[in-house]
Amino acid sequence: MQTSADRQDRHQYPAHWEADVVLRDGGTARIRPITVDDADRLVSFYEQVSDESKYYRFFAPYPRLSAKDVHRFTHHDFVDRVGLAATIGGEFIATVRYDRIGADGLPASAPADEAEVAFLVQDAHQGRGVASALLEHIAAVARERGIRRFAAEVLPANSKMIKVFTDAGYTQQRSFEDGVVRLEFDLEPTDRSLAVQRAREQRAEARSVRRLLAPGSVAVVGVGRTPGGVGRSLLGNIRDAGYPGRLYAVNKVFPDDLKEVDGVPAHRSVRDIDGPVDLAVVAVPAEHVPAVVAECGEHGVQGLVVLSAGYAESGPEGRERQRALVRAARAYGMRIIGPNAFGIINTAPDVRLNASLAPELPRPGRIGLFAQSGAIGIALLSRLHRRGGGVTGVTGVSTFVSAGNRADVSGNDVLQYWYDDPETDVVLMYLESIGNPRKFTRLARRTAAAKPLVVVQGAGTAPQGHTVRATRLPYATVSALLRQAGVIRVDTITELVDAGLLLARQPLPAGPRVAILGNSESLGVLTYDRCLAEGLRPARPVDLTTGATAEDFHRALAAALADGTNDAVVVTAIPAIGEGSPGDAELAEALRSAAAAVPGKPVLVVHVELGGLAAALSAAASTAPGAGDRAPGGTESAASATEATPATEAAPATAPPAAAATQAAAATQAAAATPAAAAPPAPRTAPPEGTHLIPAYPAAERAVRALAEAVKYAEWRREAADPGKVPEFDDIDEKGAARLIGELLARGEGLTISAAETCELLGKYGIPVRRALPAPTPAAAVEAARALGYPVALKATAPHLRHRADLGGVRLDLADEDQLLRAYTELTELFGRPEELRPVVQGMAPRGVDTVVRAVIDPAAGAVLSFGLAGAASQLLGDMAHRLVPVTDREATSLVRSIRTAPLLFGWRGSTPVDTPALEELLLRVSRLVDDHPEVVAVTLEPVVVAPHGASVLGATVRLAPPPARDDLGPRTLPAY
Repeated sequence: MQTSADRQDRHQYPAHWEADVVLRDGGTARIRPITVDDADRLVSFYEQVSDESKYYRFFAPYPRLSAKDVHRFTHHDFVDRVGLAATIGGEFIATVRYDRIGADGLPASAPADEAEVAFLVQDAHQGRGVASALLEHIAAVARERGIRRFAAEVLPANSKMIKVFTDAGYTQQRSFEDGVVRLEFDLEPTDRSLAVQRAREQRAEARSVRRLLAPGSVAVVGVGRTPGGVGRSLLGNIRDAGYPGRLYAVNKVFPDDLKEVDGVPAHRSVRDIDGPVDLAVVAVPAEHVPAVVAECGEHGVQGLVVLSAGYAESGPEGRERQRALVRAARAYGMRIIGPNAFGIINTAPDVRLNASLAPELPRPGRIGLFAQSGAIGIALLSRLHRRGGGVTGVTGVSTFVSAGNRADVSGNDVLQYWYDDPETDVVLMYLESIGNPRKFTRLARRTAAAKPLVVVQGAGTAPQGHTVRATRLPYATVSALLRQAGVIRVDTITELVDAGLLLARQPLPAGPRVAILGNSESLGVLTYDRCLAEGLRPARPVDLTTGATAEDFHRALAAALADGTNDAVVVTAIPAIGEGSPGDAELAEALRSAAAAVPGKPVLVVHVELGGLAAALSAAASTAPGAGDRAPGGTESAASATEATPATEAAPATAPPAAAATQAAAATQAAAATPAAAAPPAPRTAPPEGTHLIPAYPAAERAVRALAEAVKYAEWRREAADPGKVPEFDDIDEKGAARLIGELLARGEGLTISAAETCELLGKYGIPVRRALPAPTPAAAVEAARALGYPVALKATAPHLRHRADLGGVRLDLADEDQLLRAYTELTELFGRPEELRPVVQGMAPRGVDTVVRAVIDPAAGAVLSFGLAGAASQLLGDMAHRLVPVTDREATSLVRSIRTAPLLFGWRGSTPVDTPALEELLLRVSRLVDDHPEVVAVTLEPVVVAPHGASVLGATVRLAPPPARDDLGPRTLPAY
């Protein structure tokens, strides 16, 4: 008889079950299988569990584990008996195990598909969501081992554990017998279990970021003994911002008698600090970071911001150093921003944290800002600083995160935080790479439904320091999928700020109708032309003439806003000279008061050399010290209102002490146009009642582009409120398709199936492919035509001629045998022997528009459905539209209309409109096929001829392969290192 140890030796250790998870309170833990080497850890863990918890686990007093118990709980075969432990600092904080049982409730092996499951959580870690995370992981392990159902027996008084099971979202049965509650539940994920899992993920990841952004105490590690240097600058930035929490300076080379640095308590080690430390900001050389991480972990630090460089951005050795950093931090339950980070900022009045290289705290506001690049983060902070006060008043930053190499905390984590952060109304992100496109798209869709999300996405190769998943999708396809998820995609950081400032202080437009008014006919016409170019519907500009007074502007704006045919208003203004011309403050007040009377429509101002107007438009609501003060001479101060040139803007006025020399030079160059930064702003307050802040832009194209993005986003919000449904089709044979796929995959790992097999598989989903017969000889061609019936088409299917009617490889409408034989001769004379051409004969389809439908499963982004017109439109111009699978009926409708050449389907220039409902149904059926069967990794239907009545698939290829792993359906995990 084999012992458990024998069985464990027989099964290899399942390393892929190891995972790091974020717990309910934002801390982290590691989940891994329990092995024979864990005996001492198990005993130590059990000794720290209360007698009550032991009683709940074993239904009787059980003060200690016997040697037999320890052997049983540490020896597993990883198939029928599995144990997992949650660890922090290498020590157990919780365990879970399952034992496979048969119908009689006794131990069993496969094919038995039920198991008993039991948990034990240390009392000190109860309430942190450890059991819920363990349940997700043990359920995934069980499904992998062929177990489909769990049973658990719980004492009625153990309400916490009963809640863990009942809240998980699985389909359950509950019974009560002999004083014990018995719970049984299927392990197949349900919509509710996935929703519960994702809600827990959001809360946990949001709290993990909140712990970093709002710490009660901060230690800066690496503070120099003399002024200058990154660590000393960081300490000064935190202190000068008015951080109200406890602040410590740490450096191991401090003399023993040094008590303070710049008025901040000084220590040689984090261990020496008397009291908790929530956040450690690390600015020491990379070789000293591991010792700092160990000190922080042992002291109970909750999170790290690592500014130190020399990691993955420096090459393979640095990449391994980065992996070791993440593993070490997670072992202690800490999360990391960085390494190679610029820092973090939180302007909330009760936090005022500037743990970054920016020398001062930005203006407080409602914009959340994320940048992977430190240099781009500097530029964004600088632009918001200059424009946030001068153009849109108190619009500034709520929180800022520069993630550097984002080895741990990424844009996804920060999105989870901003989703329900009441201090953030608009999210701006500069992403050089997207590590998990599938998750980012899911989070972006949810966030965009609540608040605008504006993204600049880097193109091409990810920076060396970033670990990203490989994607086969083109950059344009990924961008289209982000737009589908509600992301406002822009191309430059200038457009990022332009859109963000509009969305932060103006309502969303109800439609694309734009009124234009102003005192310059030329500027009005230019604005009109840009509106047309951006797809808006502008009315003819209203010219108020250069002699317009402030009252004229007020009346014109009030009338435009009251007009039900307008959804937004663009006001154009140029300097006016002469008696009666409005001053900047007077004109700003006139525009503000008119806009405040009708607050439901956005108003934008295009100004030319009117720095005073830009400042005056928002001065009344600014909470920055000195905002709205008049400059000498009685005019409104133009501070920070004049837009710098692009070259100047790229180098921020807030460049840090450690910035490169080129940045410092550029900042010096900007000094003449950009005033010195203001003092730290007063605590954030809400704008005064009735105040209506109006964004102003120095160029018509920038204002109109921002407005166009707002219009498209508002339309997406309206459509997202009713996304449609994935329809059911009665004629789909899902089980038959699964059997066929299984039989075909039994022949190999990945294969493109034959034409006959393709027709059979597609037919099970109600997708008929028009029959084509091979014609290796003229006689075979004639026989095929007789079988199909005239008229027919003769096609060369060789790869270099396939779908190339322009090369003469396709002959259509062959009405009889003579025409067929003549066409056969011409093809062979032009292109070569029949065995090279691979000719086929196919019955003619009704005339229509040739289109192409494709679906592909990308390992990073998931399943994507694409549509376009066949030929040059899609191949040369890239005119394809894309949607994530599964596609709803409303999404199929929008997909057909999203391509630039869509008018050809709807009667362009007097042509007959084609049957787009039939095309949409075909798209939905393809979507269902790849969604139901992830083994279908690629489908191409080309051409699909859409006629006035019906759609005909003339060519199809299908590729099958084992599906790529989907981490979005498994248990919650952090990226592996």
